[in-house]
Amino acid sequence: MHLWLGLTSGLVVFIVAITGCLYAFQVEIQDATQPFRFVEQRDEALLPPSQLRAIAEKALPGKKIHAVLYSTPGRAVQVIFYNFEPEYYYFVYLDPYTGNVLKVTDENAGFFHFVLQGHYYLWLPPTLGQPVVATATLVFVVMLITGIVLWWPRNRAAARQRFTIKWNARWRRKNYDLHNVMGFYVSWIAIILAVTGLVWGFQWVASSVYAVAGGEKSLRYAEPASDTTLARGQATPLDEIWMTLRRENPDAKVMEVHVPETNVSPIVVNVNTESGTYWKTDYRYFDQYSLKELHVDHVYGKFAEATAADKLVRMNYDIHVGAILGLAGKILMFCASLLCASLPVTGVYIWWGRRKKSREEETGKKRVVPSRVRPAVRKAMAKNV
Repeated sequence: MHLWLGLTSGLVVFIVAITGCLYAFQVEIQDATQPFRFVEQRDEALLPPSQLRAIAEKALPGKKIHAVLYSTPGRAVQVIFYNFEPEYYYFVYLDPYTGNVLKVTDENAGFFHFVLQGHYYLWLPPTLGQPVVATATLVFVVMLITGIVLWWPRNRAAARQRFTIKWNARWRRKNYDLHNVMGFYVSWIAIILAVTGLVWGFQWVASSVYAVAGGEKSLRYAEPASDTTLARGQATPLDEIWMTLRRENPDAKVMEVHVPETNVSPIVVNVNTESGTYWKTDYRYFDQYSLKELHVDHVYGKFAEATAADKLVRMNYDIHVGAILGLAGKILMFCASLLCASLPVTGVYIWWGRRKKSREEETGKKRVVPSRVRPAVRKAMAKNV
């Protein structure tokens, strides 16, 4: 089972793991190479969402605005433009004090978008690539379990060889130890990586994890509706909501104000007290006409109202990328993903080496002298052999 599942899913596992490594420090790399993400911090008032929206719409005329994202002091505001069909995804970076346009970026282009498409879909159409990746990830979990069973030592003497790599051995033995020993060490973290990935891959996995944790709410994100009977023909009061939530959350690190997409959509504001993680985000919903706060019955509501099961679901992304433990967690997941990428390579080499050895043994057997050959001839042939 371990062999054949590995041969059928190995290439997909390698691609998913190696693209995960490349994407692990995407934020840090972009911060180091894209200076337009930062502005000089000043003791001045920030421009409200309505003004930043108007400036960004001039930079991208004809595109549909999705949200205005305020980040930590010293960072540019991101005005996000997104549409599903036809799909486009742009960021307009603005100075939050002056409104100067710093950069317009196409988020559906560039190196990290290419990497993410490989990680999610193997660069295939999403309807085809997503189930392939999810199925291969499920197979990978089975392989991890069977791998641990194969690794498990039968006695104390064998246990000494299961934890160390024999570096002074021949390459074939070193490769076997790399697969066997390193595979055991990484398997416990790899299972976390795989299961958190399966939560996105299969709805039944997400529902099962949530149910086992004791969750009772819906996992499907849904926005409550605004009351259109209260419409007064005025502009969407984004600024008033934004100022209210700023007063309520003076320590907020990130505040994302979503523009209503339709006349019944609410104003949605995501307030996060931590930068670098998402699980503590407050998801707030307001009627776009009365400004009354609306309640939701799914897990993406107020953080203070989240149960332990809700928090576990919210943590899924932060656990998957290691951000839940800060930079150390990201490094840990990077190394684990790199080792996961090596397992199909070392495993195929083990299989190929054994096939080659079997062919050599079969060839040797064919050269054995048949018993019916006369003794003198058989003796001469045996010497040549």
